Amino acid sequence: MIKTPQPRIAARAVIVHANRLLLVNAYPGQTSDLWCAPGGGVILGQSLPDTLAREVMEETGLQIDVGAPCLINEFHSPKHGFHQIEVFFRAQLRHESDIAQNQCDPDWHDPAGVVNRRQFFSQAEMAALRHKPDSLAQIAWGPADGIGYDPLELIVP
Repeated sequence: MIKTPQPRIAARAVIVHANRLLLVNAYPGQTSDLWCAPGGGVILGQSLPDTLAREVMEETGLQIDVGAPCLINEFHSPKHGFHQIEVFFRAQLRHESDIAQNQCDPDWHDPAGVVNRRQFFSQAEMAALRHKPDSLAQIAWGPADGIGYDPLELIVP
């Protein structure tokens, strides 16, 4: 039997605080200027909201309360046989006081060694920022009801 690659499933957080969206850069050595919402892959037997809370804590050091889904995004790399389906959820910070402490902590690091930077961006700053998926700003600052869908996008470095 030939084993074919399966799509990876991930959960990502849309966290808007003080009208700014939390994004992470997950390129070792800061080799890319591409930013995305915090989150990551589902572990077998873990729900999407539990995955998201775990991943946001690992990637940012922040605790969240997970809300409703707001976007489904797919991206792929045909060259590498990779396909990921991401479910984005609106999320709120559990303790707003963690932001100042977390952002100023020089000893913070992602335990998995993936995220090298995390930062809140305004809508105007996002317009000049390279980020994925393309519809992220529209979802973050758009109507709170409903759910968006971004069809298959190519992975970009």
